[in-house]
Amino acid sequence: MRNRIILLLLGLVSYWGMSYAQTELPAASPADSVEVAAPDSTVRAVLAAADSAGVPKVKLKTEFKPDPTKAVLYALVPGLGQIYNRKYWKLPIVYGGLMGCMYAVTWNNKNYRDYSTAYKDIVYDATVNRDNPDAWSESWQILSSRDPETLIEDSNYRDRLKRQKDYFRRYRDLSIIITVGVYALSIVDAYVDAQLFDFDISPDLSMRVEPVVAPKTSVSSSMYGVNCSLKF
Repeated sequence: MRNRIILLLLGLVSYWGMSYAQTELPAASPADSVEVAAPDSTVRAVLAAADSAGVPKVKLKTEFKPDPTKAVLYALVPGLGQIYNRKYWKLPIVYGGLMGCMYAVTWNNKNYRDYSTAYKDIVYDATVNRDNPDAWSESWQILSSRDPETLIEDSNYRDRLKRQKDYFRRYRDLSIIITVGVYALSIVDAYVDAQLFDFDISPDLSMRVEPVVAPKTSVSSSMYGVNCSLKF
């Protein structure tokens, strides 16, 4: 009797478990679901602008290196080649040299013209207007404080005027040559400076001194000396 009761209880428990497993779970209520709202027009405009902008381009700053040909063309105007090479400290040298040369040319040319005119006039007055002092030119009279009547008869004075004329003409021509040389030198400087702009010059200029020992060989004895090497 007791065995039958136990079997009956086991059957009831098995039936109850099977019926619970077959029971369907309730569907989720609308309140439990999460709805994803569509983006509004402002959000869509911002997203579209971000997509159209893309990744910003980064401009890398390149290292400056002058072109020697351009430097020569710029240097045709005095000082412009040095400005192109960014060597501004050379401008006072270029302009100072050219201005000094131009002043020398102007000053020597003025004196040459004065003495040349005075020499020509005194020769003409001494040969043509000797007896007519009123027609004498003032060009040779203002160069000396002596009496014009004695000056026109003084051959040494005429020779001195001629020497001064030749002196200032020679130095005028020399000043012109120097001016052209300074101008050409500024062009050469601009070209060489642009050509050697990135030339590596080490700031370490030193001399190294070290002892040297030469071993003894079959043809010479051992020697001791000093080796000097210049590093640049």
